[in-house]
Amino acid sequence: MRLAKGDDTMVKTKLGDKLFPPKYDFNGMLENQANETVIGVRELVDWLRKGGNLPIDKITTIELKADQIRHEMEHLLQEAFSTPFDRQDIFSISRQMDQVLNFSYSTALEMTAFKVAPDEAISRMAQSLLDGVIILENGVHMMQSTIRDAPGMIHQIRIHTHEIEDTYIESMALLFLQQDAIMAIKKREIYHHLRDAGRNLNSTVDILHRIIMAMA
Repeated sequence: MRLAKGDDTMVKTKLGDKLFPPKYDFNGMLENQANETVIGVRELVDWLRKGGNLPIDKITTIELKADQIRHEMEHLLQEAFSTPFDRQDIFSISRQMDQVLNFSYSTALEMTAFKVAPDEAISRMAQSLLDGVIILENGVHMMQSTIRDAPGMIHQIRIHTHEIEDTYIESMALLFLQQDAIMAIKKREIYHHLRDAGRNLNSTVDILHRIIMAMA
């Protein structure tokens, strides 16, 4: 029987996995990182709801824990002979998730340093980010079985990233009308962090989609 185009590569991959089985649980590491990303963004949302004037120790701790997961994964990627899917995709999706949490942390850090209180725009963007990363977390946990659900899941995440972008543009337009130029500059920095978190979430879902389609 003649193999269809692409089947030969699949056979070689499966044979390679049998001869050199994956030594490290990269899927599990990505799941842990996705969990911490949700926990961190949820902590940001809760912090904002409480007025944004409490210490950010919890967010800091979560961000550091997620960094440790990512750094360990990058180290093991250098040692691993085989991986469950393309190692560059493992590296990239981990990096993009890390950026989502980094910008969430920077949001709280600079709001504290600049003495900026939460406003409607900040709260809306943070909530949209949380809604998106929750769906992302589910997708990461189900990477090998979400092919049927992938289009709908990807679409839902994109809805939330578009909400962040739309809120950012609307809020910046209003911000430029304010008389307090110093506060406008401060808020602009905060808005930028949340927009960048959303854009990194968008990049993360691009990679997740590619991984799911490749594993189908």
